Amino acid sequence: MFSKEESRKLREAFWIAFGKSYPRKWILYKTGKKGLDFKFHFNLKSAMVSLDVTGNLEQRIEIWEKLNSLKSILLADYLPNSIYEDYYLLENQKEISRIYVERQNVSIHNKKTWQETMIFLQDTMISFEDFFLTYEDILK
Repeated sequence: MFSKEESRKLREAFWIAFGKSYPRKWILYKTGKKGLDFKFHFNLKSAMVSLDVTGNLEQRIEIWEKLNSLKSILLADYLPNSIYEDYYLLENQKEISRIYVERQNVSIHNKKTWQETMIFLQDTMISFEDFFLTYEDILK
């Protein structure tokens, strides 16, 4: 077990190491589309790269319909392990829609899984970026 402070330091060390190992400027850090955000997640059990659809219900529905129309392309050509969830509840109880790719059996507390996780985050984000940039006009 790790104390909260030890856990915080490990999380911080991971993200610093990731930034140094993969100093790439992520094109999609800000999508330029309100209500559409790319996120990295890494916790005690898994790592995830997600495309979150936020905002009010009307905005979410509009964006989600466009993403759904591209689902077969995303799965076939970019990220075959993508999971589409039209209803996803965040820890803070906020409802969003989410497309994500997840890597199980890695832990931010286990440095032995860090390199595997960094490669997963890098490769998945590149695929998401390629998809988004190719179909950006449809999503606007």
